[in-house]
Amino acid sequence: MHTGYRTWVFDQKPVIVSTGTVGGPFEANGLLADDFDLLHSDLWINQDTYEKAHKVLLEDACTKAIEKAGLQKEQIQFFLGGDLINQMTPTSFACRTLGTPYLGLFGACSTSMEGLALGAYLVNTNGANYLLTGASSHNAAVEKQFRYPTEYGGQKPPTAQWTVTGAGVALLGKTGTGPKVTSATIGRVIDMGLTDPFNMGGAMAPAAVDTIEAHLRERNLEPSHYDLIVTGDLGQIGHDVSLELLNNHGIEIKKEQYMDCGSMIYRDGQPVLSGASGPGCSATVVYGHLLNRMKKGEIKKMLVVATGALLSPLSFQQNETIPAIAHAVSIEYDCDEEQP
Repeated sequence: MHTGYRTWVFDQKPVIVSTGTVGGPFEANGLLADDFDLLHSDLWINQDTYEKAHKVLLEDACTKAIEKAGLQKEQIQFFLGGDLINQMTPTSFACRTLGTPYLGLFGACSTSMEGLALGAYLVNTNGANYLLTGASSHNAAVEKQFRYPTEYGGQKPPTAQWTVTGAGVALLGKTGTGPKVTSATIGRVIDMGLTDPFNMGGAMAPAAVDTIEAHLRERNLEPSHYDLIVTGDLGQIGHDVSLELLNNHGIEIKKEQYMDCGSMIYRDGQPVLSGASGPGCSATVVYGHLLNRMKKGEIKKMLVVATGALLSPLSFQQNETIPAIAHAVSIEYDCDEEQP
């Protein structure tokens, strides 16, 4: 199962039995609104703080995934996930409600694929029959912690990105029908010395390139093996930088084959500057829009490379640079093979 230095190949091919995706009012006006299971009409979600609303996003996503799978929550053996808020309290408090054994993960915006990789490893080695994995973010809660409260109205540069209000989870199982997780490549921490917290895409792009290179090398694959290689939330600037770096390293990926979740979720005209970000970005786009495309037969093989900037308010205050990481997971689905 272990291939090369940092890649797992899953011979049992754990199945994504179902997913749950939940968004907020800004996402309801975006390009992918139809791919969400539930969209809330306001950021408060009937709570008295944004952090409590964040918790509700994840609770709703888990409930949707369990309902769609036709299971009871008592059948879910683990939950793997995290968020950006201090000590991942929204995720931990959501799991207090869920009542499922819980493994908290922090990979910043790479958490969605970190969780899917580890979840697939557990299922592949008979460590679980069913588990949930996912990630979430809330625009107002994250902005308040990492930048300025939204009420402050601080102006942002063109390199900045808009934190997604959303939660996306996948319910993994040993058997069933649906897209299958076939391999994962675990990222390294890459730090190129950038210090601007408003340019996350630029900071994360080298980590994405490092992981894509490692995945292709250790699996002995060409980029053309995949119908789509999609990064997590580099945004337009980070996406362009990473594509240039890949080409400079001799990895030729066609523009139409290489996409970014942060550049897909919102419409032109929405004030998102370089694109979307947040753990909920790749989680909702992959577990909603992209898996729906797979089930329609539009995509058969996909490599998802979720990226994360591992800074904190504390590290920024101490004038630290921004380390970044990217985890890659390959997902395959042939809808013709699923027909009875």
